[in-house]
Amino acid sequence: MPAPIAKILIVDDEADICFFLDLNLSKRGFRTSIFHTIEQAKDGVKALKPNILLIDNHLPDGKGIEFAKQVSNKYPRMKIIMITAHDSQQDRSLAFDAGVDYFVSKPFTLQQINEIVDKVLTKT
Repeated sequence: MPAPIAKILIVDDEADICFFLDLNLSKRGFRTSIFHTIEQAKDGVKALKPNILLIDNHLPDGKGIEFAKQVSNKYPRMKIIMITAHDSQQDRSLAFDAGVDYFVSKPFTLQQINEIVDKVLTKT
């Protein structure tokens, strides 16, 4: 029996980043959904129950770290990958304390994202 197709929810307010991630991950066979705010993502997580949440930390309606904490508490099996241009040791510590599995600095490469997604999926 083939493995189920992983669902990945992308949350970023930058349309270019969303397009870049969506195109890459869709070509690899993943089911992707894009959201630009935390409010939209809340509904998406609840309805779609993705395997992976790819989220920016600085969104128009709040911090991705705070949303990640809510998600990891409610859906402990969901893997969270934070992507952000604001990379500091403090942000990384807060992210990992909030339940983030991987922290990726912008700019990133497709190879980095693919490797992290593959690692996350082999751990589930």
